[in-house]
Amino acid sequence: MKKIIACLITCLFVNTLQAQDLKIPNFSSTQHINQEFGLGTIDVTYGRPDLKGRKIFNNIEPYGVVWRTGANSATVIRLSDTVTFEGNKVPPGEYSLFTIPGAKEWTIIINKVSKQWGAYSYDKKQDVVRFKVKPYRISPKVETFTIQFAGVNVDQGQLQLLWEHTAVSIKIKADISANVIANIDELMKGENKPYYVAAVWYYYHDLDMNKALAWMNEVEKQQPDAYNVKYWKGRILLKMGNKKAAIAAAKIGLEIAEKDENAEYIRMNTDVLREAGYQVK
Repeated sequence: MKKIIACLITCLFVNTLQAQDLKIPNFSSTQHINQEFGLGTIDVTYGRPDLKGRKIFNNIEPYGVVWRTGANSATVIRLSDTVTFEGNKVPPGEYSLFTIPGAKEWTIIINKVSKQWGAYSYDKKQDVVRFKVKPYRISPKVETFTIQFAGVNVDQGQLQLLWEHTAVSIKIKADISANVIANIDELMKGENKPYYVAAVWYYYHDLDMNKALAWMNEVEKQQPDAYNVKYWKGRILLKMGNKKAAIAAAKIGLEIAEKDENAEYIRMNTDVLREAGYQVK
């Protein structure tokens, strides 16, 4: 009841100001964040309330109650591709992100209704997924509620909620391997074969190293003096357990990189040599 009254008062105040043609900034600013993820993107739009000396969790936002996860309208999350949240698959689409804070666990809710004010009309029947995560304490204190992405690589990372001394991290994953492999197979039938990118992808995802090596050999035929090609060939050979051949490739890559004074590939080819057990001067 208190929340409804507060909402009515706020709406009345805003409507009064609009009637007077007075423009003021939102008390809780809106932020849009976009993260390239897998083969697509994740977009989040949310309101960012400030602490302003208040105690938030288990006070302003009580434990065990559905929260809009921000301010003003419910937080919106848009997925261009299927994303897995803590093992729960969510198809492409636009959703609301709700949470139920707790001292020892939070419930994360992804709901089908994306356009709604706060959590006043939240309907559990519209939930796509619900799952629990454990919060943890952070320091220093976060004054403004923050949603951010962290530890993001090609197909996994974390979506984090931060406020006050509380943090929640949600593991996210994009299941893209099958699509990428199918795409590689299709492109290999054409004239512009993606040998280099395909070989690196196979290396990073522990796929068929024989294929990866064959593809990198094709690149080497076209670019025999490329230190990056020698480096990746060495990496692939090292993963295959062929240290002798890996050393041979990396030594050539190191020599070429030194001639070009390319510090990055001097270091990278040297790393391969050391990992293969070769004594670098």
